[in-house]
Amino acid sequence: MSTPGEHLHESASPPGATFEHPELTSDARALLDALKQSFGHERFRAMQAEIVGDALDRRDVFVILPTGGGKSLCYQLPAVLERQRGHGVTVVVSPLIALMQNQVDVLRANGVPAAFLNSTLDLDELYQHERDAIAGNLDLVYLAPERLMSPAGQRWLAQVPVARFAIDEAHCISEWGHDFRPEYRMLGELRELHNGRFRGVPVMALTATATPRVADDIVRQLALREPALHRGGFERENLTYEVRPKQRVVEQVLAHLQAHPDDEGIIYCQSRNRCEQLAARLQEHNIDALPYHAGLDKDVREANQHAFIFGQARVVVATIAFGMGVDKPDVRFVFHADLPKNIEGYYQETGRAGRDGLPARCVLFYSGGDRSKVEFFINQKTDPAEIEHAQQQLDEMVRYCHTTGCRTAHVLEHFGESLDASRDGQCQHCDNCLNPPTLRDITTDARKLLSAVARTGQRFGLTHVIDVLRGSASQRVTARQHDQLSVHGIGKDHPVGHWRAVAEHLIKEDLLAQSPDEFRTVTLTPASKPLLRGELKIEMPVSRAVSPEPERARRGRRPTAADIPDDQVDHALFEKLRQLRKELAEDQGVPPYVVFGDAALRQMAAQHPRNDEQFIAISGVGRTKLERYGPAFLQRIREHDDA
Repeated sequence: MSTPGEHLHESASPPGATFEHPELTSDARALLDALKQSFGHERFRAMQAEIVGDALDRRDVFVILPTGGGKSLCYQLPAVLERQRGHGVTVVVSPLIALMQNQVDVLRANGVPAAFLNSTLDLDELYQHERDAIAGNLDLVYLAPERLMSPAGQRWLAQVPVARFAIDEAHCISEWGHDFRPEYRMLGELRELHNGRFRGVPVMALTATATPRVADDIVRQLALREPALHRGGFERENLTYEVRPKQRVVEQVLAHLQAHPDDEGIIYCQSRNRCEQLAARLQEHNIDALPYHAGLDKDVREANQHAFIFGQARVVVATIAFGMGVDKPDVRFVFHADLPKNIEGYYQETGRAGRDGLPARCVLFYSGGDRSKVEFFINQKTDPAEIEHAQQQLDEMVRYCHTTGCRTAHVLEHFGESLDASRDGQCQHCDNCLNPPTLRDITTDARKLLSAVARTGQRFGLTHVIDVLRGSASQRVTARQHDQLSVHGIGKDHPVGHWRAVAEHLIKEDLLAQSPDEFRTVTLTPASKPLLRGELKIEMPVSRAVSPEPERARRGRRPTAADIPDDQVDHALFEKLRQLRKELAEDQGVPPYVVFGDAALRQMAAQHPRNDEQFIAISGVGRTKLERYGPAFLQRIREHDDA
C-alpha cells in the first residue's frame, strides 16, 4: 500500500482554472469530446484530466480537491465512458439524501442515466431503480453507506455489475476528520464481500478537507491499493475572506443584502435558538430568510432546504446540520454569526460559496465570548484525548481570527500548503491583504487590565475584572469591597467591548491566561511581569466593522475561467434569461441552476448566440441541453436583440 505523497500529484493551479490543449493525442481529444457532449464543458479544470485518466486505467484513486473544484466530474465522466465500454455501473456512496438528489438531477439534465436509492422513493420507484442498476442500464447509482452495507443492500449489490466504487465525502471515515461517521468504517470491507467478488473493482475516494493525518487514515481505512493520489490546491481565489467584530451583526448582514439585492447565501449559527431569532429578524426587514436545524420537524426542514435550493428563499440561517448535501453553485455569500469549532469545518462551510467560480464573500463575526462557549461544550466530553484534540482545533480557529497576516496563507498552512513564493505572502482576496490592519499602542490599557486582574486576586472571570475597571457599583463588586481598590474605575473611559478586545489580544500573546473550566478565571503569566513593569510595549490591530469594498476585492484577486468582465454583460438580457431559467425549472421541478448556472447565463448575455453552433459553444451547454433548452433560450435572445 502506498502512502499519501508517494503518488501525489501536486497542483499549483487554482481549483477553478482550466487547461488549454494546444496539442492533443487522439485519446485526449476523445476525452474532451465526451466532456463537452455529456457535461457541456470545453476544457477540464485543474487536475481533472489526470484523475479521469487514472480512473480509466482502472486504478484506485484518492482525490483531495476543494469544494467547487470539480470533484464530482472526476468519477462521473469515467462512469459514462466505462459503461460505454461494458464495464458496468459506478456505485457512489454519498452521506446525505439532498446531495444524492441534487447530483442525479444535474446528471439527468445532462442526459446521463443515473438514479439514487433512499427513503424518499416509494417502493415501486426503489425497486425500479434497483432493477435498472442490476440490468446495467445506469451510469451511476447513489446510496448511503448504511443502505449499501445493510443485508438488503448487500443482496442487491451482489447482482450489480459494478465498474467502480466512488466514496464521496471520504473524510467521514476518519476519526481525525471534522465530520466522522462510524457507518463509513464499514466501507473498508467492500472488496472482501461476497467471497471477494469486488477485489478487482477500483475504488475512488474523494474529499475537500483532509489534513495529511486524515489523508493517511482514509487510505488505510479504505484499504486503497497503490492509489494515485491527486491533491489540488486548497485556495479558492474567487472567495473573499473577512473577520469582523461581532457587533450589530443583523445590521451588517442587512447592509450587505441591501447593497447586493440579487445575492443568495447561508448564515451559520451554533445554536438552534439563534437560527430562529436571526431568521425572524431578517424576515422583519422583508428578507426571505428561513431557519434550518435538527430541532425542526423533518418536513419543515426539508421544505426550507428545498426553498433555498430552488431559489424561493434568499437566505437560509442554519446550524452545521445544513450544507454537506447542498450543491447550489450560485451561493454568493456565507456568513458565520458564531465561531466555528475548527478550521476544517469552517473551510468546508465557506466552500459552499461561489462554486460556479464567480466572486463570493465569506465573513466571520468573531467575539472572544464565542471561544468560551465552545470550550464549555468541549469540556463536557469525557475522553481526555478528545478534549485535547478539540481544544487544539479551537485554538487554531481562534488564531485564524486574530491573525494580522494573510488569512489564506493561514488556512493553507493548516492543510500542509503555502502560497506561491512569488506572491510575497499576499493572497489579495482576504481583508488583511486588501486592507492591512492599523496597529495601535495599547500598552497603558494592557497594564491597567493586568493590574485589575492582580488586585482582584486572580480569582475571577473577565466580566468581573472589567466591571471593576469600569467602576461598576454592582452588588457583586461592592460585596467583595472591590470598589475600594485603586484600580476601580480607571478604565471607565472605554466601553466593555474595548476591554474584551484588549483581553483577547493579551490571551493570544500569552500575556494573560484563561482557565478552560466553566468559570473562565483570568490569571497573570510569567510574561505579564515585564509588561506590568513598563518594560514591554504592545500593539493591537484596530477592529474593523466595515469590510473592504467588493470591487476592490475582485480587482485584487486573479481572474478565473468563470469571469466575464461586467461591462461585457448585457444585464437586461441576463435578467430575461434568469426569468426563462426560472420558468423552465419550475415546469420540470428542478432547481434553476440545473437548467444553467449563472456563469453560463452571463456568457450568453455577453456573446448573444444566434444559432445552435454558437449556443453549444457556451460553457455548460452539452448535446442534451442544446436539444432540451436551446430553442427557448435562442428565441429569448433573438427577441431581446430584435426589440
